[in-house]
Amino acid sequence: MTANQFSTHGLGGVAVAILIIFLAVSFFYTPYDPNEMNISQRLQPPSAQHWFGSDEFGRDLFSRIMAGARVSLLVGFLSASIAALFGTLIGALAGYFGGWLDNLLMRFTEAVLIIPQIFLLLVMAKFFAGDIPDVSLFGRQFSGSVVVIIVIIGITSWPYLARIVRAEFLSIKENEFVLAARATGTSTGEIIFLHILPNCVAPIVVSATLGVANAITLEAYISFLGLGVRPPTATWGNMLEGAYNYIETAYWLWLFPGLLILLIVLGINFVGDGLRDALDPRSRTV
Repeated sequence: MTANQFSTHGLGGVAVAILIIFLAVSFFYTPYDPNEMNISQRLQPPSAQHWFGSDEFGRDLFSRIMAGARVSLLVGFLSASIAALFGTLIGALAGYFGGWLDNLLMRFTEAVLIIPQIFLLLVMAKFFAGDIPDVSLFGRQFSGSVVVIIVIIGITSWPYLARIVRAEFLSIKENEFVLAARATGTSTGEIIFLHILPNCVAPIVVSATLGVANAITLEAYISFLGLGVRPPTATWGNMLEGAYNYIETAYWLWLFPGLLILLIVLGINFVGDGLRDALDPRSRTV
């Protein structure tokens, strides 16, 4: 392993440890109810009582950031999982069968690829979020707009992965072990899912990991515009929206949510880089 790879693995390991700790804290520890208002404590700076200060309604900012982390990470992981499922399946079918099916699926992939993702998110969140009831997951309540954002990001993020998986299948399906499996009468499904797909795990895992970071950024972006996850559900994006009028007078309202978005997205990208080096043998040197 080279010095650069060792460095990347080290950063990836540290990032994984931090993400696990942060995930555990965000799901199991909030010192206050994130939606509890206390006007007498409004706009308090960071202190021993309120570690990250309080917002314009007197709500504890640390508790709201932890509650927002649940939403942001939920959006990231679920939407990336949907994208990985669609991308892997479509790319596998196109790459293995080729011919007219390949042409059809790739034209469909290109059609999805040109859809403006952010514009679609804004429109769908605007018109459909209010029609979906709140959902309960892992003992927590989430607004219907979270479901809309997860689905839209998931069904519009898979084309890049589909192309990668297709290219891997086109290459691997000509290998001798695949030809031998066909010669012995192995079914098509077994060849695809048991022989070829395991050899494509590296790009799928890396793409899905980086997709989590992209989904978190997208959710924060549209929530900042006021068209994403609706209050009182706390997310880092709508917290930044609420801090817009207090940029100079209450720095903690935008500093901590913005810093968390930066650190978590950066940490996930480090994890993706580490996984790429660990799982892709072509990135290693003897």
